[in-house]
This record gives sequence, C-alpha cells and structure tokens, in this order.
Amino acid sequence: MRFSHLEGLSASWVRGFIPVPEADKGPAERQAAVATLLDASKQGYGTILSLKFPYQEEEFPRAGSRLMGAELTRVEKVLRAAMGKVDILTIGNEPFLESQNRGPALNAFYEHVAQHVIAYRKTHFKGHCRTRLYMGALNHLDDPEKQTESTERWLTFVHDTPQIEGVDIHPHVASLADSKKYLDHVVGRLRDDQKFLATEFSLVLLWEQHMADRIPARFAERYDDVDPETRVWQLLKAAVAHPFPQEKWNAFLALSPWFNENRHYLRDQVRQFRETGKLAVATYGVVQADAMVERITAHKKPWMLNSLYATRTVQKHEDGTAGRNQSWFKDFRELQRASDRRPVDTGETPT
Repeated sequence: MRFSHLEGLSASWVRGFIPVPEADKGPAERQAAVATLLDASKQGYGTILSLKFPYQEEEFPRAGSRLMGAELTRVEKVLRAAMGKVDILTIGNEPFLESQNRGPALNAFYEHVAQHVIAYRKTHFKGHCRTRLYMGALNHLDDPEKQTESTERWLTFVHDTPQIEGVDIHPHVASLADSKKYLDHVVGRLRDDQKFLATEFSLVLLWEQHMADRIPARFAERYDDVDPETRVWQLLKAAVAHPFPQEKWNAFLALSPWFNENRHYLRDQVRQFRETGKLAVATYGVVQADAMVERITAHKKPWMLNSLYATRTVQKHEDGTAGRNQSWFKDFRELQRASDRRPVDTGETPT
C-alpha cells in the first residue's frame, strides 16, 4: 500500500498491526507497520495500531513469570514508539485465532497486558493522552458455538474496565445478516460511552462458496481466450499470472451473479455499522497482498476479491494508476463524509 492509493480513495484512516515479538529485532518505530503509521499520523491521517500476540505454538505466560516479564518488555518498546502518537491502540489482533489456548489462560493474559498498557499510559501521560485503548478483535461471532465463556469474559472485561473505550470486531461473513449477528452480540454489551471498531470485514466466506463454480457463460462467450469450463479459482489464478485489462476484470465480476448481486456490500455494510450509533472507525483492505495470490486453489479463501485496488489481477491504467475493483472503489469514496476528512483530530482522552 502506498499513500497515493489512499489519496485516490480520499481515505482518512490507516490501520496496521505489529507482531509484538518483532520488538526484539530493533526499535519499534523502525518496524514497517509502526513506521508507516507514524508517517501517516504526521500527514493528518487517523491511525490504529493493533498489538498482535502469536501464540499458536506456545502456551500463554502467567502473570509474574519471567516469560510474562519479557513479553511486557516488548510491549513497552512498542508503547514508547506509539503511545501518544497513534489515535487508537488495540490490545490484540485476532486473539482467538492466534492462540492454541482459547480458554481462561487467554483471557488472563490479555487482561494482564491491558492493565499494563493502562498503567503505562497513566504513568507517562498525566491526565490526558491522544491514544485511546480498545480490545480486539473478535471473530466468528455469527456462529453460536464460537460465543464461548471466553468471549463473554472478554466482553465483560471490556465493559468493566473504564479505560477501555470499546472492542474491535472482524466480521468476515457470508451475508449482511451474519454480520448483524456480530452487532447484536456485541453492541448491547458495551457501556453507554463505548463504541466498536471494525478494522476488518468482508464477504470472503460467500466468495469462497463459489470458487469451484464454472465461470459465467456470457463471460466465456465474450472472451475467446477463456475456456468455458474454467472454474472461478482457476480464472483468479490466471489473472494473477497475466493481469487482465480493467474492462475484462469488470466484466468477470459483473457477470458473476454471486458477486454482482453484492456489488454494494461495502456501502451496505458500513451503513449497517453506522446505524448502531456505536461505530468508532471501520477500515477496509486497500491492495491485493502477496499472501492473497500465492498457491491459489479451490479451497483457498479468495481475499483478493475484497481489495479496493486490484493491484495483482488488473493491469495498470494508462496514467500509471493501479487497477481497481470498481464497485468497492466508488462506494468507498462516496462513504467518506466531511467529518472524516484529514487532518483527523480525535482529541485526547483521560488517562
């Protein structure tokens, strides 16, 4: 992602995350996500930094242990670089997906880290600080089986901790109805003065259901170089290998009913968020990242269909600008309000 991409979208907020172990590699302010957010902040963007704790292979350290002390030392390196400079610090990225233990040990770890962050902010910023604190992010809340004692404890901790201003959610779903299940579960559990973030959201689970479909017959008829027996995932793979002209990419999406019928999803989803009266910030994926286009199969989630810019599947335009997902691009720009314009100023919050 480049700032020129954001300017083309009239975007005003930027979100990134740092895997906390990267703090061992050198000054946190030189790590890619932190450096980019600090630069964005200087340019008047609102900024969100999520702390990512990868514990898929290890158990969570216990409070008071040597391992917890080492973890908090890493956290403090990030806080020294970002606290008071970014607008929002989210404690956690996707905790229930980034750990092997999804029970009480997870809650105890994140609660301890949160209290440490709260204490750090109070010590180093007497009275007020620019950086607001959220906990995040919760996934799969549309599935009742994923609404566990641990997710309930998570939301209770958020509600009962005055310094935490809300919770982050990542509703990657198959429908707007499923996204509403997230909101129904979370919004009523927030305090009156709290809000939620939606730093990731998409219909990727719907796209996934159609990866083994044949491509649209009308699309194959229009383009002689396309075999009508081609499956959707194969077409995506071909577009990555040899990016399409913008018109050809537009035609593929417009002639695919499962996509075209949801071409205003981005607009409709943000409206749903805003109608709760509890949305703080929603952010959306800008470009097609490397990981999205590697080893494409019928079973790989097609994240590439979410991006605002089709940087890996569409040829650059004659003026040098990147290819686009036209529906997302237009609706994203139209969703920006006068109150969202740069320079973003969220004021300060009591510490």
